[in-house]
Amino acid sequence: MLLSHQSEKELNGSGYANPVAVREQLKRLLAHPLFTNSKRYPVLLAYTVEQTLLGNSGDLKERTIGIEAFGREPSYDVNLDPVVRTTAAEVRKRLIQYYYNPDHTGELVIELPVGCYVPTFRAPNVAQMSALVESAVPESASIDSSEPVAATVQHPPAQRPRPGLVLRQQIFIVIGLVMALFVGFAVGRVAFPKASSNMERFWQPITSAPGRITYCLGEPVDATDRARLNLSQGMGLNGGMDVSDVITLARSIVPLAPRHDAFRVVSASQTPFAELRESPFVLIGAFDNIWTMRITQDLPFGFEVDEKDRKIVDRKSPHPRFWTLQWEVPYTKLAKDYAIVARIHDNVTGQPVIILGGILGEGTEAASEVVSNPAYMDAMLKKAPKNWAQLNLEAVIETNVIDGKPGPPNILAVEAW
Repeated sequence: MLLSHQSEKELNGSGYANPVAVREQLKRLLAHPLFTNSKRYPVLLAYTVEQTLLGNSGDLKERTIGIEAFGREPSYDVNLDPVVRTTAAEVRKRLIQYYYNPDHTGELVIELPVGCYVPTFRAPNVAQMSALVESAVPESASIDSSEPVAATVQHPPAQRPRPGLVLRQQIFIVIGLVMALFVGFAVGRVAFPKASSNMERFWQPITSAPGRITYCLGEPVDATDRARLNLSQGMGLNGGMDVSDVITLARSIVPLAPRHDAFRVVSASQTPFAELRESPFVLIGAFDNIWTMRITQDLPFGFEVDEKDRKIVDRKSPHPRFWTLQWEVPYTKLAKDYAIVARIHDNVTGQPVIILGGILGEGTEAASEVVSNPAYMDAMLKKAPKNWAQLNLEAVIETNVIDGKPGPPNILAVEAW
């Protein structure tokens, strides 16, 4: 085995490598389907590698990468917009997948260590190669670092095994192979049940029920004209669909995709009670959806409106508790919105129902993230009893609104019964 001085010079322990070799390897990575099928992953990898080669590794911070690589504003909030963190995590996974493939054995290795954004470069198995050379060269030998080192390993003469022992070993090997073949065949015929995720268990009452699923959407109401709000007249529906409700619809259809279930989309004002009794349904929107208002009126958390404000109220709390819209400047710029996520068996219709409704559209969008993003779903269920899958479940969600867009949902309260 040979380890040349040139390979040590090209790549040393500090992470420095020949820039030409690194850039060639970077081209191979960016041309691989693991990176070509994404917009963000190749951008982060190429940017961090190039900046490191240019000697700017000290500037590779989350905010700097967000601004220079992803075009974010200098004042952007890295907590509300974790694009760099999430992209780096995916890049690390994809690098591991790339080098795990034996087709890439022998290629220069580019890694993105956990906890930082400065890539490192190394030759494949350089540590193992060095160890082998050191163990093969006598301690008393002198090594000229300018010449390749050749190692010769002396092996003791092999002893010939006895014929009877060889025969028994061969018989045991054959028996073992036959048994492994039968076990493998049996395992292949058995379908082991796959553990359901929290997301699948949450949607299970809807997805497992017979009949097509009905998505019932609210219809827009002018959010700033509180004089028009009249619950007894069905909230003054004026036709059309709210953009936030459409976004929520798109997200909440995702759990149905693996099962290819049929569904229909209808507006609340044109949905008779008889249709809701036919099959499971999902209610989207709150004050713009008459069915949400009716079904939540007896739940632990519900929507109410008075002369001044719309709000979500806690009907089970011994002390009055409610959540209402918060504004940066009164009624000019929304700062916080609140929403309800509920999964119940409705006694009136006799059907399972999921409710996703915010005081305004931003809250409704935040609710949709909870039922479509596993991380937010897990955060909600941490506050629920262990047997939540067999219970009715309702939660209050808060979201910060920045420039008219909802931020990540925050779980404030959960009730199960």
